[in-house]
Order: sequence, then C-alpha cells, then structure tokens
Amino acid sequence: MSDDLSHLPRELDNRTSAGIQVSLWWSRADGRTWVAVRDAHTGDAFVLPVLAGERACDVFDHPYAYAARRGVRTTGRAA
Repeated sequence: MSDDLSHLPRELDNRTSAGIQVSLWWSRADGRTWVAVRDAHTGDAFVLPVLAGERACDVFDHPYAYAARRGVRTTGRAA
C-alpha cells in the first residue's frame, strides 16, 4: 500500500462563523478548485466549483452571492 496521498484533494483554506463552515479545495489530479459550505445548525450544504475567469478567493469570501448568481440551491444536503 502506498503512502502517496498527492492525488487527494487539498484543503487550501477554511473558516467558520456562526456555525457556517466554508472550505476552499483544490485537486492536483485535475486542477479543479471548489468551495464547500456547510451550516452546522441546519445541516444545509452546497458545493460551488470555481469557474474559468473567477477568482477562487472571491468565491470563498462570498459563496452565497455566487450561489445566488448561479441559481445554486443553498438549502438541503450537498450531493
């Protein structure tokens, strides 16, 4: 069994405020970056891929605004 975990996604940053956890992730394997949001109080969660032309730090700082702009549902459990 190999101990090489470089293929696993890497958490680049995270923050929690008022029970809402926001995490910024990056995959070395395919170069994708995404933001995961979870509300510990309600269990609501969603994931936002960082799209071409977007700044990952902006999506991380304002995930609900990006979700609203894209029509992403922010209630319920992430798929």
